[in-house]
Amino acid sequence: MQNAPDPAFDARYAHHGPVCGVDEVGRGPWAGPIITAAVILGPDAPSGLNDSKKLSAKRREALYDEILSTCHVGIGEGTLREIEELNVLQASLLAMAKAVKALPEHPAFALIDGNKTPRNLPCASATVVKGDSLSPSIAAASIVAKVTRDRMMVALAQQFPGYGWETNMGYGTKAHQDGLRRYGVTPHHRKTFAPIHKILVQENYLTD
Repeated sequence: MQNAPDPAFDARYAHHGPVCGVDEVGRGPWAGPIITAAVILGPDAPSGLNDSKKLSAKRREALYDEILSTCHVGIGEGTLREIEELNVLQASLLAMAKAVKALPEHPAFALIDGNKTPRNLPCASATVVKGDSLSPSIAAASIVAKVTRDRMMVALAQQFPGYGWETNMGYGTKAHQDGLRRYGVTPHHRKTFAPIHKILVQENYLTD
């Protein structure tokens, strides 16, 4: 695959022991949690790993199943409460640490997508800007996190129809904005995000 992550990137850290890649999805949406994943690639890990955004939904789903059957995977969640109390960045970093700690095998080293290091990691680590395009293990984590969160938002869309979450995954699309105008704010909306906060302020003003 063109511009696919190079296994040699992870290999340079392998002398420490098992290396996990860590990535997150969901910092930008107006609704739903942040989901993170940590992946230690197994010897039978699938080929074709890449940044989840560069893959079709069908390919992501196929790779997701292969990753879960051949690799060690940990999942973390930045809850709505954590997003609102800590802010979205800190909730994301906390969820990354949760994912690493959830791995069934203890990693010796964690490759973290981005430029911020989570606190309280159980191992040494390095940050990697655009890591999902460079590191196969981070690419695998990006796929797992993306598919996990997408499935979660599709399920929430069945409980709260009208916002288009099954396709926009909670991002502020026109369909989502139209849903907010029609049906208002749900318990899964991020009330500290400016567009949601504005609606709540207007509603309070009108009811006072």
